Amino acid sequence: MKTIEEIKEFKYKIDEIWSIISDISRSDWVPGVENITLDGDTRIFEMEGMGDLEERIISCDDLSYELKYSAIKTSVPIKHHLAVIRLTKVGDKTVFNWSTEIEPEIFADAIQASMKESLKGLQQVLDS
Repeated sequence: MKTIEEIKEFKYKIDEIWSIISDISRSDWVPGVENITLDGDTRIFEMEGMGDLEERIISCDDLSYELKYSAIKTSVPIKHHLAVIRLTKVGDKTVFNWSTEIEPEIFADAIQASMKESLKGLQQVLDS
């Protein structure tokens, strides 16, 4: 199993960023996602050229600013996936920490690239 991590500091307040991240049906900051539907604790992404991806939302905690989720259905054979997004207030800024455990490790580079693109998308949403 491999753990990958992306950390980015934003010049925006934690509640502003959390309002986007905690809205688990929101897809405007995630590139390639055409639509998101929710079914209980399952989030279903319709993705360009990749079909559907399903994630189980493990927790979305407004007090700790933490979202934890796991991919449960993908187009590739993933044995283990666990992602955690944690926001931390630092003055007027927010530190965004996104870690993902993945097995098999062969998918780590693609997932990390997707995380980086999503952070760029989040920056664009915040700036607009």
